[in-house]
Amino acid sequence: MTAQREWYEKDYYRVLGVDADAPAKEITKAYRKLARELHPDKNPGDAVAEERFKEVSAAYDVLGDADKRAEYDEVRRLGAAGPGMPGGFRFNVGDADADLGNLFGQMFGQRRAGGRGAGVGPQRGTDVHAHLTLDFADAAHGLSTTLHLTSDAQCGTCGGSGAKPGTTPRVCGLCGGRGVVDDNQGFFSFSSPCRGCQGRGTTIESPCPTCRGSGVERRPREVQARIPAGVSDGQTIRLKGRGAPGRNGGPAGDLLVDITVTPHRLFGRSGHDLTVKVPITYAEAALGGVIDVPTLEGPHVSLRIKPGTQSGSRHRVKGKGITTTTKAGTHTGDLIVTVEVEVPTSLTDAQRAAIEQLAAATTVNPRSSL
Repeated sequence: MTAQREWYEKDYYRVLGVDADAPAKEITKAYRKLARELHPDKNPGDAVAEERFKEVSAAYDVLGDADKRAEYDEVRRLGAAGPGMPGGFRFNVGDADADLGNLFGQMFGQRRAGGRGAGVGPQRGTDVHAHLTLDFADAAHGLSTTLHLTSDAQCGTCGGSGAKPGTTPRVCGLCGGRGVVDDNQGFFSFSSPCRGCQGRGTTIESPCPTCRGSGVERRPREVQARIPAGVSDGQTIRLKGRGAPGRNGGPAGDLLVDITVTPHRLFGRSGHDLTVKVPITYAEAALGGVIDVPTLEGPHVSLRIKPGTQSGSRHRVKGKGITTTTKAGTHTGDLIVTVEVEVPTSLTDAQRAAIEQLAAATTVNPRSSL
């Protein structure tokens, strides 16, 4: 496969700035940080940033998938084994446990003949990245939206066949539709992708004028997406099968949507909990009482505070936080209210007289312990 030939030449760990033994969470964190910094929407017209964004996306497409990462690490390990073959590959003929077909297949996309060849075979489409900015409330409640992006898509003229409308691809006469040709080298026999059809098993005599035979065209498209409730700033949503189309009958890639959530003028967020600051008077703090507290849904709720409530104290309103639904079930957080005593900046004569009476009646010095 072409991708595997590139693997032993490109250090994806260095591209993402992580160690080769970095855990999956660290790799995802590094990718999200770089993707947000380099995204074309934030760097319009910057060709260097765009190229770097593509490089970072390609690296995460491999390292972000456990199976691909394991295969990539093995290819890199074989590539570092020593000289003698392209990329530094070396093979010890005396190693009875070595699997020649697997070894050469990893290096050149080949496999041992004798079985039913499939050439290059179906190839999964690449993942496509998009960026979506959400209002705080929309992120909390979820919504359906339309994403506008420009990416590879199935050719609208030929329907992905690559052939000019009115014609169809023909079985390759060189490989008979197998997509591979045999290469006998003494004791061993290998199969390699057919040069006549590039491993597809078919040839196109009259290529589609739009995609020039590739079956894929780059064009603007709209994707309907359902954003689940409770998404957070910096999160990436994976939409299965909404990425670039596959090749040779392979499945489409995924659409990865990087989420940015705009701040709310009142509310903050801590995990599933909502946070809000509410001012109270000195009298309410000293005497206690019931205060109105705003919620994200709109209607206020009543919160009772005890006499002697201190400024900066936190109070919990159950079930008024962020609700998320996962395979494990539905979880709803709480509303965390921080009360702050508001000191008046101007006083009426009556207010001043009342406070002076309070001061005169106060016998405790709050600084006595200092």
